[in-house]
Amino acid sequence: MRTLLFLLTVSILTISCTKTDAKSLTLKSEDEKTVYALGFKWGEQLKALSMNERELQALLKGVQSAVNKISPEVDLATYAPKIGVLAKTRSDSISLKEIEKGKKFIANYLKSNKNAKQTASGLVYEIIKDGTGKTPKATDTVEVHYHGTLTNGEVFDSSVLRKQKIKFPLNRVIKGWTEGLQLLKEGGKIKLIIPSNLAYGNAGSPPKIPGGATLIFEVELFKVNP
Repeated sequence: MRTLLFLLTVSILTISCTKTDAKSLTLKSEDEKTVYALGFKWGEQLKALSMNERELQALLKGVQSAVNKISPEVDLATYAPKIGVLAKTRSDSISLKEIEKGKKFIANYLKSNKNAKQTASGLVYEIIKDGTGKTPKATDTVEVHYHGTLTNGEVFDSSVLRKQKIKFPLNRVIKGWTEGLQLLKEGGKIKLIIPSNLAYGNAGSPPKIPGGATLIFEVELFKVNP
């Protein structure tokens, strides 16, 4: 919530609004491109509000009024406190939809993949390649490659694409990873389907992971260190 309010404040103070139609604006100077980048990053954070076109226009009108020192059309003392309430309501709604999508995805995956198993916590896993080395404990440090996607196939993070392995203590990551990698041995590879309660919960990890999202990882375990 603080991030949302901060971005709103920064944008109001820094975005230079004119009567030019934003859609037809051609970015020319470095400053224009920088401000555009600010607006884009701001927009990524504001996706949680799931605004319709009129609400988006109202938002832009508010920014333009503030920058151009035009008196607000609403009582800010009344409506400013409602920003957080609106953001939470919209965010919770999106999270609930994502959770339901995840449940359906997992149910369908278990039906169509005979090798997939589900643990008591709700974690779904499938061994892609059996390992022959050590099995990590939660307190161990592991060296892995991973490829993470949403249920729609969109990649949100991948050490494979970066071509750089990563090391981390297994008890310092999301619960689905901590549990899932303890089902694997060194040299093995596993597919994890992690429901939101074992991942980033209702908060998600904006801007790439929405609240309530079920995550899919393919993880290859190279080394286990105590």
